[in-house]
Amino acid sequence: MLLDFFDQYASRYGHAKPGQIWCYEDGCVYRGLVELGVANSEPRWRRHLERLIGHQIDVDGSLRGYNPDEFNIDNILSGRVLFALTEHAGDRYALALDRLAGQLARHPRIAAGNYWHKSIYPDQVWLDGLYMGLPFQIQYGLLTNAPALVDDAVAQLLGAVEIMRDKRTGLYFHGYDASRKALWANPETGLSQGLWGRANGWLAMALVDCYELLPPAHPARSKIERRILALAEAVLATRTPTGLWLQVLDQPDLIGNYEETSCSAMFTYFLYRTARLIAGGADYIGDAHDSLLALIRNHVSLSGDTWKLDSVCEVAGLGGFQGRQRDGTPDYYVSEKVVANDPKGVGPLMMAAAEAQLAARTVDVALT
Repeated sequence: MLLDFFDQYASRYGHAKPGQIWCYEDGCVYRGLVELGVANSEPRWRRHLERLIGHQIDVDGSLRGYNPDEFNIDNILSGRVLFALTEHAGDRYALALDRLAGQLARHPRIAAGNYWHKSIYPDQVWLDGLYMGLPFQIQYGLLTNAPALVDDAVAQLLGAVEIMRDKRTGLYFHGYDASRKALWANPETGLSQGLWGRANGWLAMALVDCYELLPPAHPARSKIERRILALAEAVLATRTPTGLWLQVLDQPDLIGNYEETSCSAMFTYFLYRTARLIAGGADYIGDAHDSLLALIRNHVSLSGDTWKLDSVCEVAGLGGFQGRQRDGTPDYYVSEKVVANDPKGVGPLMMAAAEAQLAARTVDVALT
């Protein structure tokens, strides 16, 4: 049944931005379709993928609505799908890969070496951006035999988690402002306040994806492994009694806090992939499966002929956006709009279901 949901969703999906503009939200769905194809080899997932992305890439590799001079790290994520589609050097997908890598070659950085989140957010690193850009850079570096790109991405990942970790919980703060100028930034540490679920979900997925991409002999792999296992324990410590996670992870008594399905799907994927990739993570397979079942039973429904995933935070960030000042407090995160069938929720749910299939766990759960 869950696979029927994904098939319908992809069939009806019309891109996240008007005009089919290149954006990271589409990349969440593309990643899900890629992972489903890896898990079960059904041709329908690739057909969906090629149809959707085919509207966004011209023969010369140009991407619809994409401006590299915005230095928006989010724009890199959708490019990860191109590695699965490229058939030979010089095809439109390979040319698009080169365009995105060209942005990273010029992308501004903080003094510690990490990419800015966007040009409109100077000197800021967000956990989101670690997932958006670093696995792509590792894979591109491996494809083009450029080990310096791989090592740079790893250094950025490890450097960011060192700065942004909350020692009290083992979780991570959403943002870091190296200049300490942002209104949301702690003037001493530069860190934001709240422990937002999806920000930690982006990081969790970045860690396991980078780990899997790295060659087994890479010297940083063991360091990333330790971070993965520590985060898995911290994530499980904040799980709700139903087996899912809250919008603000560490504050179950916060008024307005709720089970948020995008972060819950991300953590489920993270736990499944940890169990598959890391010997010390094998015990997490049961936790992952329990959470997937909780997502399906409590938040996936069929109304008429339409499938729905509910309780997705539509968007959250830091700083000015559409006339608002997003201050990064727990109260701010629970004030954001909650929607259904957002790609940031459905894409990670696809990825979690694909990992469940790789683990030989059924995702065909009866819905009530």
